[in-house]
Amino acid sequence: MHRCFLPGADWAAPSLLLEGEEARHALRVMRLRPGDVCELFDGCGQAARVRLVAVEGTSSMRVEVEELLEPMAPVADVVLIDYGAKQNIVRELVERGCRVTVVPCNTSAEDILARNPDGIMLSNGPGDPADNVACIAQLRKLLGKKPIFGICLGHQLFALAMGGRTRKMKYGHRGTNQPVKQLATGRVFISSQNHGYEVVSDSL
Repeated sequence: MHRCFLPGADWAAPSLLLEGEEARHALRVMRLRPGDVCELFDGCGQAARVRLVAVEGTSSMRVEVEELLEPMAPVADVVLIDYGAKQNIVRELVERGCRVTVVPCNTSAEDILARNPDGIMLSNGPGDPADNVACIAQLRKLLGKKPIFGICLGHQLFALAMGGRTRKMKYGHRGTNQPVKQLATGRVFISSQNHGYEVVSDSL
């Protein structure tokens, strides 16, 4: 059964109305259609089995709650450090059963460790990674304390905290059709990328 993330859902109501951007997201991103039955999660551990019903004469859909589900115990507690994070990062983590706490990029390492997360995620963001001296200093304090994984700028900041170097690319990788090859299997995936810096591989 399809599992989806809908932040702030009010399961006390018998139905919810998806309109505007929410309806477009359901149709285009989650690939849901009127008549579909799926499980919706609100990001706080609550979930419901719902059916989507078209609202006649509009592009909106009504979400009718068929059954409230048992509260979900999170698979993992993740702290997401926000350097310019996209909401979809949170959505994807929640759909995989994680409880996500988003903290500002100037949050100290001590404050993050005090939350005792299972893992720390470093988000995407703009600009030259080497300019973020204060952020890199805090990341160094996290090394070896918790599992850390990063996307885009977060990946580059992690490399700098580990003693590596980054550099500006001649052209950058930009667009929705960037091929990425999985060396273990030879399979090629088409990805969406938008970055102009890279980690110098032989610096680590």
